[in-house]
Order: sequence, then structure tokens, then C-alpha cells
Amino acid sequence: MYLSEKKEAVWSNRKNGIAIDFERSYFHESPDAPSMKEENADKPSLIGNVQSLKLCNQRNWIPKNPICLTRGIANCYENSRAVIESMEQELKPELNRRMRPELYGNAVNEIILNCSFSFYDNYHCKTNYIIADETLKLRQKDFYPVLLSMFSEKGIEDNGYYLRNRFSYGPFRSDTGTTRVGIVFEKEFSEQPHQKQKQLLCKYLIHAVQQVAKRLCRKTDYNFSLLTDDFRSILQDWCG
Repeated sequence: MYLSEKKEAVWSNRKNGIAIDFERSYFHESPDAPSMKEENADKPSLIGNVQSLKLCNQRNWIPKNPICLTRGIANCYENSRAVIESMEQELKPELNRRMRPELYGNAVNEIILNCSFSFYDNYHCKTNYIIADETLKLRQKDFYPVLLSMFSEKGIEDNGYYLRNRFSYGPFRSDTGTTRVGIVFEKEFSEQPHQKQKQLLCKYLIHAVQQVAKRLCRKTDYNFSLLTDDFRSILQDWCG
């Protein structure tokens, strides 16, 4: 096929396969192949003439930094603002520049690390995460009952307390090559000096990636070891 050849097809799924309407399907000529004219197929519609075919999925992802740092919400305590801005404006560009996706493989497209920070803007806009004991292995339905054993209803309401696991791991979607990890940060995190906050943030980020690697290493052909080493090196430079 020439560089700018283009085909458009109108198709639909039918009970026994795929139906293509040739009266509304086109082949567009390429400038570097002038002898090939743009035309629609001079054939009767094939609707009703169903072919039992399977459409193939193309998964040629362009190599890119697989570590995607995101935020659940934009709010945070003021003392964390500079650290978060540094993560957005300094760490993320370094990851895009220095990670080596072409060496890791093609099975994973994106590892999303979604960070949610505690905040208190006013009485009606507040979230203060309480980190659950990981040995309890709590589920969503367990959070509020356990929180009630720690604080009164009034204390929970007044302070905007939410009990959460530090890390929450989503499934790996092989069709998109994507997996997601949620990481939450308590109020006490934001009370630390900036350097300490950076160190803790790096600790949690690398732990999340290590756990993703542990979960997926047997299911995917991907160099998680090299990815983790590169990620750790960049984090160390950012913290330093």
C-alpha cells in the first residue's frame, strides 16, 4: 500500500459474522500512485451477504514512558503544594526524557500511579485519609465500620475522615496494556518538611511499581527489572 492510501468501510456486526456495505465503502487514491483513481466499488451492497470473519486488533503502541503520574483531585494542604508542583513540573518531564520504553517490551503500555492527597479547604470541602492497617486486608465495605471503631460519627464528619488502604491495585487490561494503582496520603504526610515528603513519595511510588511487577511478571513478557531500576534512579535524582 502506498503511503497515503486510505480505505473507508461501512460495516456492522451480524449474528453470523461481519456485513460490509460496498456502496458506502471507498478507496482513496494516493498522490504517489496517480494511476489509481478514487472510487467506490461498483458492486451491489453486501448487506445480507454476511461473512464469518474476525476483525483483528492492532496493538502497535508507540514506545513512551510507561509510568504515568496523575492526581485524583487537585486539592492538597498548602505545605504539600511545592512538592506536588515539583512532581508535576520536574519529575514527570524527567520520566518522559529518561525512561527507556523501547528496552522494556511491548506488553505494557501504561502504569498509572494516581495520587490522592488529604486536604481541608473548609468545613464543607475536606478529605483527611486515615491509612488502614494493611495486615487487615480491608475491603470497601469494611472501611466505615472500622473507622467508627476509631472515631465518633461527629469526629468523622467534622474532620472529613476516610479510612483507606495506602495502595489499591486495579486489574491489568491486556487490550490496552494498562493498569492503575491508587495511592493515598494522610494529613501527617503534608506536615513533614518538603524533603521528607519527597522521600516518602518516592518510597510509595517505587513500592507501587514493584508490586505491579510482582503481579504481572509471570503473565507478561516485559522487562520490569530494567523499568524498576530506571524509575528508582530517576526518583533518587529528584529526591536528591
